[in-house]
Amino acid sequence: MASSSILHLFLALLTLSILPSNRLVKCDSEEDNLLQGINGYRTSLNLTALTKNDKAECLAKEMADQFKNQPCTNMTGADTVPGTEPQFSNYPTFLANCHLNVSVTRDGAIMPACVHNLVPSLVLSNFTQSQYSGNLNDSKYTGIGISSEKDWMVVILTTNTPEGSYLTVKSASLILKSSFIYQLLFLLVGFVLRL
Repeated sequence: MASSSILHLFLALLTLSILPSNRLVKCDSEEDNLLQGINGYRTSLNLTALTKNDKAECLAKEMADQFKNQPCTNMTGADTVPGTEPQFSNYPTFLANCHLNVSVTRDGAIMPACVHNLVPSLVLSNFTQSQYSGNLNDSKYTGIGISSEKDWMVVILTTNTPEGSYLTVKSASLILKSSFIYQLLFLLVGFVLRL
């Protein structure tokens, strides 16, 4: 009983000693603040932290730029009814601008949210306490790209699968070429050993 009380007291003191140091950490931008909040949320669920993905960030910038002149309503962003999200006819251009193609983005998740003045606590809750929380709770997502414009924040989640990695077209083709070379080499070695 006494050891349990001491353990609880120790954990409380440890938590209090960590909190002030976290308050001293200043994020450089709304995006960094959101990433820190999302990773804290995922850590609390015993999920791995998401790592920054430059190509997903590029696409998030393209998407945020497209959203920036749309007003916040109860039908936009995290409040959008699934299946009614805006469709952008220039989405292939966004992908091309980021040196991506649809085959490497298929398993990713694009999550726009509109919050007046991008108040950090409200932005975070728009992702963690909305339809988007299902994606954030999913362990298949390993990477993230974030961008904001005006009142809009766009988060893109990536996977470590070929269909959701957001690898550049050049990187993906290089991997395919090297894979082919290794397969050919393996076949050749197998043929030589058979002789």
